[in-house]
Amino acid sequence: MARKKKTVNTRAKNLVTKDNPKSPIAEQFRTVRTNLQFTSVDTDLETMLVTSANPSEGKSVTTANTAIVFAQQGKKTLLVDADLRKPTIHYTFRVPNTIGLSNYLIGAQKVAEIANPTELNKLDVITCGPIPPNPSELLGSNKMKEFIEEAKKTYDMIIFDTPPVHAVTDSQVLANFVDGVLLVVRSKQTEKESALKAKEQLEQSQANLLGVVLNDQDVKSSNYYYYYGQ
Repeated sequence: MARKKKTVNTRAKNLVTKDNPKSPIAEQFRTVRTNLQFTSVDTDLETMLVTSANPSEGKSVTTANTAIVFAQQGKKTLLVDADLRKPTIHYTFRVPNTIGLSNYLIGAQKVAEIANPTELNKLDVITCGPIPPNPSELLGSNKMKEFIEEAKKTYDMIIFDTPPVHAVTDSQVLANFVDGVLLVVRSKQTEKESALKAKEQLEQSQANLLGVVLNDQDVKSSNYYYYYGQ
């Protein structure tokens, strides 16, 4: 099945969809949102994770801005920091990280008790919480399934930020619990073989690969484009 790949320039390390919603980059993220919705015409896309092949390829910036454009569309959106090794969402949204996803997975908290409201209407975030010694086991647990089912009762869209595919197995483990996966690669940094290997690893774990986002591509505003690839 051909999958749409979207070119996105995320060189600006900020929440461009929030700070400058009329910018060309923000428009690209809205196109990503539209393409994601087209990939799930027959079934509702309610849960997804965003990952990358390697570190420093822009996955967390992409995740945050993708969550924002879904919230701006009117969907009640939950952004979850499932990178239980190197979390960043609490920095990005300037919320405390004293309690978060890891607390839910080992305790008796409710989703509502660990969710943080943001400045944006319809967007809540759940931080990582204290970094656990066994992230993969927690993400693959029945408690993780319970978290998703509970969150779906309140939110229209749940988006997880997860570690890079080549670094650890966390994203592959969680991929089995969500509707789809978005893979982020960086122009002039991610090698083709590395991206293809990440794609293969995700497919081997039975992940539903929704598409690939290419960021930091040098294109003029009149030449933004997406392309098809196997």
